[in-house]
Amino acid sequence: MTFDTILVVGCGLIGSSIARAAKTYGQCQTVLVADKSESVCKTVAKLGFADGVAEGMAHHFAAQADLIVLCVPPGRMAEVAGEIIPAMKAGATLTDVGSIKGRVIETITPLLREDIHFIPGHPIAGTEFNGPEAGFAELFQHRWCVLTPTDPDHPSVAALKEFWEAIGSAVAIMTAERHDLVLATTSHVPHLIAYTLVGTAVDMEEVTRNEVVKFSAGGFRDFTRIAASDPVMWRDVFLANRDATLEVVDRFIEDLSALKRAIRWEDGDALLEHFSKTRDIRRKIIDAGQETDAPNFGRED
Repeated sequence: MTFDTILVVGCGLIGSSIARAAKTYGQCQTVLVADKSESVCKTVAKLGFADGVAEGMAHHFAAQADLIVLCVPPGRMAEVAGEIIPAMKAGATLTDVGSIKGRVIETITPLLREDIHFIPGHPIAGTEFNGPEAGFAELFQHRWCVLTPTDPDHPSVAALKEFWEAIGSAVAIMTAERHDLVLATTSHVPHLIAYTLVGTAVDMEEVTRNEVVKFSAGGFRDFTRIAASDPVMWRDVFLANRDATLEVVDRFIEDLSALKRAIRWEDGDALLEHFSKTRDIRRKIIDAGQETDAPNFGRED
C-alpha cells in the first residue's frame, strides 16, 4: 500500500478511474472524493467506490489525505490548489492529471508550502466518455504516466511512481517543457485537427444532405471519437499550451501544404514517400503495445 488515504478532486473519467484503481490494486486504505457538482457526488455515493464524498468542499478532506490528485480542467487547477494547500497535512503529496504541465507548475508553485510535495503528473489514458460512471479500474493498464517533478530525486517522487506502476502504468519522468512539446505533437494538435475536420463535415452536411454522416468510414469515425472529448478541458489545454501547440501547428501546415502541392502537380513519388514513412510509425506504435493490429482496429462493427 503506497498511501493510506487518497483524495481525488474532480470525479470524471480519470478521477473515478484513479479512485477505483487505488482500491482495486490495494494502493490505499481510504479513498475520498470531492467534486463541485451535486449530481456527480450523488452518483459517486450511489456507485460506492469512495469511502467519503464531499460536494465542493475538498479542503475539508485535505487534512486527512496522504495523496491528493487534482482531476479538474487545467483552467481550474490553481484555483482548486489554492483552496486545498492551506489545509493539507505536513508531508502530504499533491499531484495532478492535466495534459499540460508548464502552466500548471507556473500557477501552483507560488501557492505551495515547504512541508508538502507537489509532483505534476499526466496519465496518458482515456476514452471519449466522461463522468463517474465512465471510470474503470483497468483504464491505466499498459499505459504511460508522465511525471514532471521539479526535484526528481525527492523520495515522494519514488512513492508516486510506485503508485502509478501498481495500478498498471509505465512511468516516465521528464521536464515539463519536454512533456508539453511531446503532447502537443501526439495529442493536442491531433485533437485540434479532429475538431476542425468534424466541424468542416458539419458544415458540409448542408451540401451533402447528411451523406457525411450516412457514409462515414472508419477514419472519419475515429476523428468524431476524438472530437467528442470534453470541450472545456480542451479549451483550457490549447490556451495553456499555446506556444508548443502553435509550433506543431505551423509545422503541420507546412507539411499539409507540401502534400497539397504534390496532389496538385500529380507528384506520385512524393506522396508515396510520405505515406510509406507514416505507415512505419503505425507499425512502431503497434509493436510498442500502444495499439492493436486486429482487423478494423479491434472494432466489433
